[in-house]
Amino acid sequence: MYKSVIISTICLSFILFACKPSRDKSVAEINDLESSFYSEQAMVLNKARVDSLLKMYEDFITRFSQDTLAPVYLFKAANLTMSQGDGNKSVSLLDQFITKFPDHPKAPVCLFFKAFVYENLLHDLPLAKDNYLLYIEKYPNGEFVKDAQMSIKNLGKTPEQMIREFEAMQRYDSVRKADSIANLKGKRTSKGEI
Repeated sequence: MYKSVIISTICLSFILFACKPSRDKSVAEINDLESSFYSEQAMVLNKARVDSLLKMYEDFITRFSQDTLAPVYLFKAANLTMSQGDGNKSVSLLDQFITKFPDHPKAPVCLFFKAFVYENLLHDLPLAKDNYLLYIEKYPNGEFVKDAQMSIKNLGKTPEQMIREFEAMQRYDSVRKADSIANLKGKRTSKGEI
């Protein structure tokens, strides 16, 4: 009797663990699919494979939410959806990252990317501006503060408008440099120096 209970327990444990995909198996499957995406032969991402990888990421994040790879895969999923032009899904994943992992080193990047997605994929300039400003406020010494400021300055401008502004600034800088050099030479000549 005692022996049959032990055997039954062992068999039941084996069945439960065999039916449930393990963390290591999930990681290996994700790594394999990622490797095929970034191999030299992969020139264009296949939509079905992208969807499959996203599902794997999301399943892993759901099943192993406390795992150290959960934020890694969530960040990768957000980037993948961003690269595929799926702004709504990307914002959703970035929000999830910011909410679940606010102290993670990638949280500031996620907030900046969220503003970027609102600006460039969803074309929602007010939300883009709000998120750029929030990034600057929350992370005043952040890696992308200057980029956020520049993005705010250029929100809604066409590339042609930005080029014209850049060219005007270049002309202004050139005139300013020429004036400074002329003033410097004028001071030297008035002192008898050449």
